[in-house]
Amino acid sequence: MPTVPLPNNPSVEQLRTQAKAVRDLAGAGVQGALDLVGAHHPDGPHAVTLTGAQLVVARHYGFSSWARLTRHVEMIERYRRDPDEVEDASDPVDAFLALACLRYGDDDPSRWSRAAAILDAHPAARAHPLVAAAACDVEALGAALATDATAAVREGGPYRWPPILYLTYARHDPRITDERALAAARLLLDHGADANSGYLWHGLYPPFTALAGALGSGSPEHPEHPCGFALAWLLLERGADPNDGQLLYNRQFSRDDRHLVVLLAAGLGRGDGGPWARRFGHTADTPAEMLRGQLWWAIVHDWPERARLLVDHGVDIRSPYAAPGGRPFGLRTSDGRTPAEVAALAGCPELAAWLVERGAPPPHLEGPDALIAAALAGDAARVEDLRRYAAEARERRPGLIVWAASRRRLGAIPLLVDLGFDVNAYGRSDIPAEQSWETALHAAAGEGDAELAELLLGLGADPHLEDHRFHSTPLGWARHFAQPATIALLEPLTE
Repeated sequence: MPTVPLPNNPSVEQLRTQAKAVRDLAGAGVQGALDLVGAHHPDGPHAVTLTGAQLVVARHYGFSSWARLTRHVEMIERYRRDPDEVEDASDPVDAFLALACLRYGDDDPSRWSRAAAILDAHPAARAHPLVAAAACDVEALGAALATDATAAVREGGPYRWPPILYLTYARHDPRITDERALAAARLLLDHGADANSGYLWHGLYPPFTALAGALGSGSPEHPEHPCGFALAWLLLERGADPNDGQLLYNRQFSRDDRHLVVLLAAGLGRGDGGPWARRFGHTADTPAEMLRGQLWWAIVHDWPERARLLVDHGVDIRSPYAAPGGRPFGLRTSDGRTPAEVAALAGCPELAAWLVERGAPPPHLEGPDALIAAALAGDAARVEDLRRYAAEARERRPGLIVWAASRRRLGAIPLLVDLGFDVNAYGRSDIPAEQSWETALHAAAGEGDAELAELLLGLGADPHLEDHRFHSTPLGWARHFAQPATIALLEPLTE
């Protein structure tokens, strides 16, 4: 039974309108509507009542009943927030709160500096419980809660968050100490704040939780809270569920594994996924699926330390990957592959061998897959033996050179060109997936890898091509990422 994801910003009213349209069109004999009914109604294609049409709409979106679908959408509407669309305010309280916190839009240190300046200019704003929470002003927060204990859980401010979120997402004061942050957080938790507080950014799952706010992404754009790990330990001790999909996603791009050490110690990979998983049911990854996704990222990026950490904590390395419900995109490209096969097809033969040593089944690759693995490994003799599969391999992975370049497989790139792969093909450099994003030369330029760029240019890479997302040349990427070596190489060729 084919299903599709819900549209962005779904509402129950939209769904009711769709159900009425299905009822009316099927009743009028419109073939497309009858086909939809036939695909999702137990009685096959026929004119349906409104109740029947509602069942069809629910199953079309992957829900077993109309009631489950509407509960899900009502939950999205309840927790949806659009913080990056909040405009600047003149009121000192709202102005400070809007500027002080990460909102995953235009975050940068200048916003946080402006927030600090507002607080310095309007010290009376500290009496507001949301400001006191964000500033970790223990005295002001204690006074506010003594007057009104319900302020610890009341949503408000520009983002309609509870105080614990303003505390964990605030970035305006790098001088905040662990002692202050923990004392403020304990005050809120002792007065009923939920350690699992969170919101759905633009209605998207998984939620941005207090835990995700504390640890950020570790990047300059979205740094962890100055007391992030101390706050994380406290939240976990007070019941925050460690199976936090947004936190795992935010921090997976760095080799820093400290967050995983903390979450694994607190039970990551175990339990039912906590209150957010219970709210959103089958749309939520299970704890085991989360860990398998983290292992996948470690494998395809050839990060043995992270792979070892996860495997040592019992992550399944024997079963083939599957992406329930079609999530996430990267895992769909590995559907039916074992972890060792994923490693081989990502150009990580040493990691594949290590997985086999740890008990994973050896990769079983044939035909074009075997050729792809051999080429990425730089095994020229094996490539020659499998050359007859070159056309199928090119059809299966047309942008493979982009991935080889991103993994800096210098020996693989000439082999792939010799097999007929286009050096100017478009692909993705962040995961081994076929999407038409950028060329291999873009990847080299952005990384400042002049040796790789020279290799690609020598094989016919075109420096004038623009990527398909930002419409920039490789030189533009080199400039954007401030890479002097590739700027110097590409400027004479591009301008």
